[in-house]
Amino acid sequence: MAFFRMKDNKTAALASSLEERVQRQYTPEELFDFAPYDPNAGERGGYSNYSYWRSTLRAFRKNRTAVFFLLLIVATLLFTFLEPFLPYEPEANTIYWMEKAEVDMWTLEPLLDEAGNPIVKTVRAVNEKPADRFWFGTNSIGQDLWSQIWSGTRTSLGIGFAVACIDALLGILIGVLWGYVRKLDFLFTELYNVFDNVPQTLLVIIISYILRPGVGTMIFAMCLTSWLQTARFVRNQVVIIRDRDYNLASRCLGSSSWRIITRNLLPYLVSIITMRMALAIPAAIGNEVFINYIGLGVPPETPTLGNLVEAGRKVMMEPALRYQLFFPVIILSIVTISFYIIGNAFADAADPKNHVN
Repeated sequence: MAFFRMKDNKTAALASSLEERVQRQYTPEELFDFAPYDPNAGERGGYSNYSYWRSTLRAFRKNRTAVFFLLLIVATLLFTFLEPFLPYEPEANTIYWMEKAEVDMWTLEPLLDEAGNPIVKTVRAVNEKPADRFWFGTNSIGQDLWSQIWSGTRTSLGIGFAVACIDALLGILIGVLWGYVRKLDFLFTELYNVFDNVPQTLLVIIISYILRPGVGTMIFAMCLTSWLQTARFVRNQVVIIRDRDYNLASRCLGSSSWRIITRNLLPYLVSIITMRMALAIPAAIGNEVFINYIGLGVPPETPTLGNLVEAGRKVMMEPALRYQLFFPVIILSIVTISFYIIGNAFADAADPKNHVN
């Protein structure tokens, strides 16, 4: 049955030739040729220059604001940990003394001895304003605020990193098991409800009050409940992706649960994990500042950003002494804002959905 009309003899001849080729039966010798044996052909495979981390870093570098804050926080961290090893650096808890000329209480003129020289006495360098000797000034007991701030930054960052690591470890482990193993769903749900109904701030205050105040006590108190939100967040993400086709295929092929978790689930959660860890550091530092603010944190002789902010708050009503509050607040703001911006930018760059061209 013809569906079109031939226009000329040339077209009709071409159609006839094609029809003959279709109806003709070809032999296997005419259709196939033997391929020569090449031992190197078995080693050849597909190649792709795509790298997940290279793509992540390329996307992160495009965010100039995040790169600026990354350089800023790296410089701050390097100087914080290298500051004690610099020559002629003052000690954090050392009380400094300085020589001052005695003045007359009524005329405010220097007192002179019999030889006409000013009478000099040695006094503690209390509340000295920022100058050549004390770059950030001194506090109310004569300690150098420059060394106090950098020592306190080291302590606060140590608390923040410790809490963030434990938060990530417990939160990811419990969250993955909670979301993937259905038999553990009821247990972890009840455990979450019990801990989540207790205010974290109240629990930290009680633990800090019962146990001996110190850095270890504060880390322990914060880690009791800091993992809850991370675990719940990871659990929700695992529930979303655990029954997708590639996970079902892996399960049907006999892959173990541990292999599916480590190879299929956790790589998908890289962006979420990095964001939670980056936000956990400033959150822990903020909690440390609050606990020291109410007087239940680290002892005053241990410099932390929380202790320095609390000491500056006590003298902030005197305009000449407000520098004792401004300097630790500036360092605290740099640390918290930098981690927040870097964490969000890196989470967006590490999201696999953003790598699709």
